[in-house]
Amino acid sequence: MSEEKPAEKKAAEESEEKKFKGPPKSIFREYLESLTVTLVMALFGMTFILQAVTVPTGSMQNTILIGDYLIVNKFIFNPGGNPLPLLPMRDIERGDIIVFKYPGNAVDPASDRARGLVKYQLNYVKRVIGLPGEKVEFRNNQVFINDQLLPEHRIIGDADDNVSALDTKQFEEREPGDKWDVYYSEQTMRAVAAGVKLPTGRYNFGVEGKPMIVPENSFFVMGDARDDSDDGRGWGFVPRELVIGRAMFVYWSCDRSASNGSIAGCLTHPRFDRIGKFVK
Repeated sequence: MSEEKPAEKKAAEESEEKKFKGPPKSIFREYLESLTVTLVMALFGMTFILQAVTVPTGSMQNTILIGDYLIVNKFIFNPGGNPLPLLPMRDIERGDIIVFKYPGNAVDPASDRARGLVKYQLNYVKRVIGLPGEKVEFRNNQVFINDQLLPEHRIIGDADDNVSALDTKQFEEREPGDKWDVYYSEQTMRAVAAGVKLPTGRYNFGVEGKPMIVPENSFFVMGDARDDSDDGRGWGFVPRELVIGRAMFVYWSCDRSASNGSIAGCLTHPRFDRIGKFVK
């Protein structure tokens, strides 16, 4: 075979380069492509890995404040409790603060209608207290799991917009086994200390006289603000399929009460000391 002449070979290479390089991209096109890739990645992350939620009520006060905006890890828990190999996932554990779809009150659905609550539509944030198969009973401001006292650090702290963890006064000394703080009003704590039995008529599940076994593939959850929490004591258990993920940290926080509850308060009254705080 005859070899190509240098000039012909060079022309062929330039032709190939032009064929693959194409016309130069405009600045607009480069920005558009970058934005498209960013949006696709963000959509993927918010769909399968992370989700942002806000906290509108004080049921987790003072662990989580009204006006906190949370990032939720949707990827941490094994789907359906079945582990996936080589992935950093685990089962739901006691003490996890989870975000889930409100399961509805099957015992008293009229109460949901009266409050305008629609099951499967609202995101709730609570702490996991009872695991599948466990016996749960809440009596006199204490939780018993399988008839054993659950070690919790009880603190006096009313659940209102103006209370923070720094404002509360300690009621009990922290014990080595206490893993998290829970908050009660001074009135109920003093009553329990005096030996007064607290009424449980407004609750349906897992309270004194009504101990319950957590169903398979379900969880019993409670708010850390025990006197002001709409939780499993009232409406029951959280099925595994309704769990969205685990609350990770506060990415933004604002004092809505400073602006009479308006959204504008999130811009004019931010809580910078809350931003970046891990939820535990």
